[in-house]
Amino acid sequence: MNNPLIKSLEPIVDQQSKVLILGSIPGVESLRKQQYYGNPRNHFWGIMYRLFHQEELKTYDEKITFIKKHQISLWDVIYSCIREGSLDSNIQEELPNDIPGLLEQFPSIQFIGFNGGKAYDVFKKKIGFHTLKDVQYLKLPSTSPVPGKNVKSFEEKVMVWQVVKDYLV
Repeated sequence: MNNPLIKSLEPIVDQQSKVLILGSIPGVESLRKQQYYGNPRNHFWGIMYRLFHQEELKTYDEKITFIKKHQISLWDVIYSCIREGSLDSNIQEELPNDIPGLLEQFPSIQFIGFNGGKAYDVFKKKIGFHTLKDVQYLKLPSTSPVPGKNVKSFEEKVMVWQVVKDYLV
């Protein structure tokens, strides 16, 4: 079976962004919907709602308005890859997005949160941390619903993801 080439979504970012959340590349459901964290079982939106005391939002447009209001931007480390299914462990032949170029275009970004180990590892391998001048970064626990080793509960994830708010003053 030929695995299709998949491509990431366009970044959600503006000149007010202070935080950039980098995933690896969207899963099948997110790509189908053309929405970041489109799988309803993914914890990302729930974590954001908890951090900012926000009731659940129904539409994707409302979600994007909400994160932009809080100066958060979204993108992926991987521009394209071959992957069967949604598991990061199935990613092959990954090519990176131009994250250094994005940081140059949006100098207000002060912090990068890597959503899970795969995003962090691919960034380290394909781009390198030397490109992060004047930017703090941290590998955060994955918001993915896929069970695996080192999986944290929702409450544990919220506690760690709290660091995002430190850069929004």
